[in-house]
Amino acid sequence: MAEPIVLDDPADPRFTDYTSLTDVALRRHREPAEGLFIAEGEKVIRRATAAGYAMRSMLLSAKWLDVMGDVIEAATAPVYLVTPALAEQVTGYHVHRGALAAMARKPLPAPAGLLAGAHRIAVFEDTVDHANLGAAFRNAAALGIDAVLLSPRCADPLYRRAVKVSMGTVFQIPWTRLDSWPADLELLRSHGFVTAALCLADDAITLDELAARRHEKLALLFGTEGDGLSKGALQEADTQVSIPMAAGVDSLNVAAASALAFYVTRR
Repeated sequence: MAEPIVLDDPADPRFTDYTSLTDVALRRHREPAEGLFIAEGEKVIRRATAAGYAMRSMLLSAKWLDVMGDVIEAATAPVYLVTPALAEQVTGYHVHRGALAAMARKPLPAPAGLLAGAHRIAVFEDTVDHANLGAAFRNAAALGIDAVLLSPRCADPLYRRAVKVSMGTVFQIPWTRLDSWPADLELLRSHGFVTAALCLADDAITLDELAARRHEKLALLFGTEGDGLSKGALQEADTQVSIPMAAGVDSLNVAAASALAFYVTRR
């Protein structure tokens, strides 16, 4: 059992993993480089540990000691007990969920390994908004997507905001990054996947038409929040697909579009 350790000095080096959590640019580079990510809230911490992520430490306010008692009992990493005011001073924001854990990342799997045995996958190109990416992961987990592949410039799914919005489902669905984009779409094709690019092209088939084709292996491609998929990705895709809009709306955001596409093409 990890006996809680009371910390009261904001300069204590044991706070290092938790400092400046609101500095997105700093954390986006620092966390992958140091092999860590931050899990926030009881459910997210539990899902991270259940998924086999190793805990580096946990930061709690007193009210969470009983709620997280079984997690503390099982923890081999240090558990730090702080006041809410000190937590806010260290992290840079009011930690209203009262519980944070610094977790160790796992090595990313090879894309080919995720494709073996998969039937429906999602591919995101340059989705940089952490909330949208977290929501898309939650959609993917809820609607039976087997794996998620990300282009090199996509946001970090393990960034605190993405994990929080995903409600920890980012830990449940296999994912990795592609090294060469959009050339790696050929890897999907070599594994038998039909690649369907969600876009606004006039000659695109509708999402209902795509679902009616019942492809045995289907990869759904989604682009950036503003410009959509790049020209290169559209050229590499096997087919282009649109979601018909009404009332003068041109498109849905990437999270909403992914939910609809995942549901309509479910097996």
